[in-house]
Amino acid sequence: MIIAVLVAVEVISAFETSMVFAALPTFIEEFDSDAATVGWAVTAFLLVAAASAAVCGRLGDMYGRERVLVVLLAAAAIGSFVSAIGDSISSIIIGRAIQGVAGAILPLCIGLAREHLPVAKVPVAIAIISGSAVAAGSASLLVAGLMLDHASWHMIFVVAAVYAVLSLLLVWFVLPWRRPTGATQQVDYVGTLAFAPAIGAILLGINKSGAWGWSDPKTLGLVVGGLAVLALWVQWELRVTDPVINVRMFTDRKIALTMCATLAIAVGPLGISTMIIPMILQSPTTAPFGLGISPTDAGWLSFIGSMFGFVCTPLSGRITRAVGSRVAMLLGTALFTLSSAMMLVLHETVAGMVAMVITVSIGTAFAYTALPNLIVEAVPEGNTSEVTGTNTVLRMAGQGIGTSIATTLLASSAAAAGSAAPTISGLNMVGGLMIGGGLLTIAFTLLIRRGTVYAKA
Repeated sequence: MIIAVLVAVEVISAFETSMVFAALPTFIEEFDSDAATVGWAVTAFLLVAAASAAVCGRLGDMYGRERVLVVLLAAAAIGSFVSAIGDSISSIIIGRAIQGVAGAILPLCIGLAREHLPVAKVPVAIAIISGSAVAAGSASLLVAGLMLDHASWHMIFVVAAVYAVLSLLLVWFVLPWRRPTGATQQVDYVGTLAFAPAIGAILLGINKSGAWGWSDPKTLGLVVGGLAVLALWVQWELRVTDPVINVRMFTDRKIALTMCATLAIAVGPLGISTMIIPMILQSPTTAPFGLGISPTDAGWLSFIGSMFGFVCTPLSGRITRAVGSRVAMLLGTALFTLSSAMMLVLHETVAGMVAMVITVSIGTAFAYTALPNLIVEAVPEGNTSEVTGTNTVLRMAGQGIGTSIATTLLASSAAAAGSAAPTISGLNMVGGLMIGGGLLTIAFTLLIRRGTVYAKA
């Protein structure tokens, strides 16, 4: 029952993360915009999700993970409602930023699984909970496609709001609640509030560099200012007693390498694939690349492909229990890298893209479930949500960075060619970024020492 509830709750996090990808082509047309601008509907969510994962993981460890989940689900419902009633890309971005608090749901669910379940069941439970995001992410593309084809983009956010409320009721009435442990750590609100704006300023500067130029004071001000705030943030995190991201934690070899692998795969194939696949499937055949598939049919292809990945999630947990999460991570990253190469070669055919979607889904199942298990192998139970929250911070921030860079590359290639649609050269650059991120992730993962024993308090 506990695993079932946690899976149902985690679905809303994956749903809100992925649902807007299917609507990006619609937003570009509806608001007469470009990929770089509408991409902020994704980036804003991910940056807030990163900050939320950091602070709410700590709050869950301190005051009770069930209580924090209820607050997050309520906020996610409100954000969905704001986007649903909006009539501009700006209002959608604002609503998406509020929805970003859902980024903390996964680390809280992992902490609850470890808190309530016997040690022997934890690896598979974590794999199933994390792996539910694979199926939920693709299911969200299907639901979004149906709404786009048969209703409107507003209904995507209505469905998300309703599901968030239902998940809140599950946590309130079904999930067992325990008395909070009353951890003595304080919440680093300064570090939390400074992190997302610093990354956001850098990404906005990169995002607008094509239109403004790199020598423009606005571009330089955003990029240099963001880097300066980020440097001060690192200094603050080193000095504060209870940092939002414990920079000193990176002295632990396994944790440091896991975090580096997380960032590399997030900036590369994990962060970009969910964005680029709907664009290839749904872009018209008259564009430089595109298969002209309807949002509903594209959603069905993604959903059916994701089922292959979801079936593999228990296998990833069993591999973790038998030989450690390192092997599962290597398998997942290798499949991600292969899928990126497949995209460059096979993007002109439906069959080729279906093969890519299946490969991506299986790779996601292994990598997405291996990452939290790598963390759980290295930290005590009492710090599970804190450290998995930190890992989620890096993953969400990396996905935001990767999405922003990819959409900027696509928009720049279109502008350089005098085209309204992204070009093949832009797609090739994006594919190269994905492959490079995958190879770097493999290098970091190979340096992680083997191990399957969970850390004790």
